Amino acid sequence: MEITVVKRDGSKEEFMPEKIVVSCLKAGATYESAKKIAKIIEAKLLEQNVNEVTAKDLTRMTLELLKKENEDWYRNWILFDKAVKRRKTEEELK
Repeated sequence: MEITVVKRDGSKEEFMPEKIVVSCLKAGATYESAKKIAKIIEAKLLEQNVNEVTAKDLTRMTLELLKKENEDWYRNWILFDKAVKRRKTEEELK
């Protein structure tokens, strides 16, 4: 089954678990943890039989799992989004 991601700008792309892995690695996660997080999210989406998911929902799911794994990785993600992407991720996801 193919899952489509609706990005923040409205464009769409195929869901790629590797992108979650890369984002988690950038936040400081180990490769094993990053891979585990991506697998959990992919399984959850397949289980719910979703055809489409928003980038925001993916971020929310990823951050929840990242926070459980390691609080520092979660913080790093938030700081990166603020500094590099100019996003207020925590507020956006409330």
